[in-house]
Amino acid sequence: MSKRTRISPARFRPRRRRGGWRWMVVLALVLGAWWVLRDVLQPPAPVSAVDMRFGICGERGGEACVIDGDTLAIGQRRVRLTGYDAPEMDGACEAERAKAMEARDALSGWLARGRFSWTGGAEPPRDQYGRELREARRGDDVLADHMIGAGLAEGSVWGGSRVDWCR
Repeated sequence: MSKRTRISPARFRPRRRRGGWRWMVVLALVLGAWWVLRDVLQPPAPVSAVDMRFGICGERGGEACVIDGDTLAIGQRRVRLTGYDAPEMDGACEAERAKAMEARDALSGWLARGRFSWTGGAEPPRDQYGRELREARRGDDVLADHMIGAGLAEGSVWGGSRVDWCR
């Protein structure tokens, strides 16, 4: 006797899923589009106009002054200008300290050219030292590009190698 093959009626057969992968493709496309466009869709950082005189800290009176090639003081506030890293005033060697003074003077000169704008609005982000973080520009002239182009700073490379100003 041969065994009978039993065929179950269609209504009892397990359904084969069709197109189950399609929703995953659509989801992947939507997430990919969001990933690519997230910076474009984000509102621009608030920009504030700045119109004040900045002296060199410790040399001239005034509420606003230049501390070094990338830091300002406005009263009790400290502002770290972003996009570049200038040599340190208390650098490792005389060459770095001299380059730091040159960078400080160049920043003072850039600021003395008058009104400029910076990002951050009323509540700017802050660094680990509590300084406000702001990008400064005057029209299309970005301060970071100016300082780097003059050879007085390096581009900000977080965790990367730094310029050896002492060589």
